[in-house]
Amino acid sequence: MIELIPAIDLIDGKCVRLTKGDYSTQKVYNEDPLSVAQEFEAYGFHRLHVVDLDGARSKHIVNHKTLERIATHTSLTIDFGGGIKTDHDLHIAFDCGAKLATIGSIAITSPVLFGTWLEKYGAESIILGADVKNGFISINGWKEESTKALIPFLESYINQGVKHVLCTEISKDGMLQGPATTLYKEVMAEFPECKLIASGGVSGLHDIKTLNSAGIPAVVFGKAIYEGKISLEELASWAEKQQKQ
Repeated sequence: MIELIPAIDLIDGKCVRLTKGDYSTQKVYNEDPLSVAQEFEAYGFHRLHVVDLDGARSKHIVNHKTLERIATHTSLTIDFGGGIKTDHDLHIAFDCGAKLATIGSIAITSPVLFGTWLEKYGAESIILGADVKNGFISINGWKEESTKALIPFLESYINQGVKHVLCTEISKDGMLQGPATTLYKEVMAEFPECKLIASGGVSGLHDIKTLNSAGIPAVVFGKAIYEGKISLEELASWAEKQQKQ
């Protein structure tokens, strides 16, 4: 069964969402991300994807205290990304309770440093962030497009031992128009052992079912919850039925 990973995006310590990564589209959904995380936990979720949007824009971790609050007051397995650019940033993320760190831009701009982190912390603690626009990897909060095409980019790092990949199709993010299922299928066809996490565009439970049927290992979703397109109760019920099959 596909792993279900709800998301919390942070700006100024608040739970927000953007559309296509555009900060001018910021919408605050809750002033207290901890209460949101605790609700996810209450419905039986075990994972949480936390994104420091301030960090992504500032190029260093900003909302680590919020991460620490969530990690301290829940038992969720948290993967954290946004603004991790240095050894110090990565230490902060893990020290504040993240079990996994999502690294995107550094994998493009400083591949040697990324390789060092992969070796030091292990493949089970590092998620390769692959944010895609027009088939190419985008970096630095999606404001810059690199010259790296997705499949060769993934191949180079999977050959180095990367196991977890968070792939976001930027054109789908926050649009509630369905995920890039075809893209994720292509990735899985190329790298069947990859623990791919699909991200962007989930508009309802039907999209999660589609990804599950396509054999995608995991999915991150956020806006669909906050906009009432997905009921946590309905999702938890479906997940429970899947686990019993």
